[in-house]
Parts: sequence; C-alpha cells; structure tokens
Amino acid sequence: MLRTSLACLERTMSSATGPVAASINSKLSSEFSPVHLEIINESYMHSVPKGSETHFKVVVVSDKFENVKLISRHRLVNDALKQELSEGVHALSINAYTPQQWDQGRKVERSPNCMGGFGK
Repeated sequence: MLRTSLACLERTMSSATGPVAASINSKLSSEFSPVHLEIINESYMHSVPKGSETHFKVVVVSDKFENVKLISRHRLVNDALKQELSEGVHALSINAYTPQQWDQGRKVERSPNCMGGFGK
C-alpha cells in the first residue's frame, strides 16, 4: 500500500502542491514504487520568494533500497531527479529507507532553520 504525502509547506504552512513537487512525486513514485513517500517543500525556511520550490526534503521508503548502501541510495534518488536539480531545485535532503528500517520507528527530523547562506 503506497502512502504518499505531499507535505509541501509554504511560508504560510499551507498544503499547496506546486509543479516541481508534483514532478518529484511522479518521478520518485515511478522509479521506486515506494510504500511511503513524502515530499516536503522547505523553501519557506530560506530567503526565497513566497511560493518558491527550491529546497526539498524527500522521504522514500522502498524495497529497491534493500542491500544498497546509503550513498548509493542517495545517488539513485539524485539520478531520478537530475532534471529538477538542474532546473531550479537548489537543495535536496534525502531520507531513503527500506520498509524494515522505516517500520523500526524511523522518524524524520525537522531541518534546521536557514542561517542566511555562507555560514552566517
């Protein structure tokens, strides 16, 4: 059973879904057939215009990650989203788990607030 959450939060914390988030959802769903998928737009936490789709966190839980090292999981996700990463997605935080790992109570931590860039 696929559980997908497009938790695309804007500055106002709305649940609006933009075209970039929809594309990410489509590609990750197609590539990984996840049992759980979250796409979280974290752009509101950064110095970008309201409604931007530049900073994302994805949570992908898939059998396709069985016996695959973490760095390789990240490479697989990055490869699936290479178009988005080359066309405006500035940051992508990846949480890639097997169903067994996810069922062991994996929780996704909240990302830290933006420091303003360049270590400020």
